[in-house]
Amino acid sequence: MAQQFSEIIDRLQKFIEAQHIYFVATAASTGRVNVSPKGLDSLRVLGPNRVVWLNGTGSGNETAAHILETNRMTIMFCSFETKPLILRLYGTAKAIHVGEPGWDELLPLFPPMKGSRNIFDVEVDLVQTSCGFGVPFMDFVEDRDTMDKWSQKKGEGVVDYQQANNHFSIDGFPTGLPVV
Repeated sequence: MAQQFSEIIDRLQKFIEAQHIYFVATAASTGRVNVSPKGLDSLRVLGPNRVVWLNGTGSGNETAAHILETNRMTIMFCSFETKPLILRLYGTAKAIHVGEPGWDELLPLFPPMKGSRNIFDVEVDLVQTSCGFGVPFMDFVEDRDTMDKWSQKKGEGVVDYQQANNHFSIDGFPTGLPVV
């Protein structure tokens, strides 16, 4: 059954680090709620109340837009392969874009990701577990290489793509992506 913690305890950090996928949820005060699946070894636990995750180029940039207006973020992990468990991290986040303070310090924590666009630095104020009894068993096969291949093919055109497609959310909110 559900348990709440004021920080990420060791056994929950081990659970987080073993997951191949997680989900990020954000919302502005108006407009659409966004839930995005994430993977590719893109999340690090930096302390009992801090996680960071690296975001690659995508068709939108909803998370960054929402964080500018309302910095709330929920990150959810589900056990698909072992005993059932759902883990949610609740907190506040800030987006760090390429070239901004903190980028050069945090980027080396992750494997290279061509087309990386922002790093989200999350201050966790509540950790909650729940049963996960309804989550199906699923086997992890491998990470997709689609984003890497797409980014490699685009080359420097990734920046052009970001500039053309990632400055505003689907609701028209600015994302904070620097203009280059």
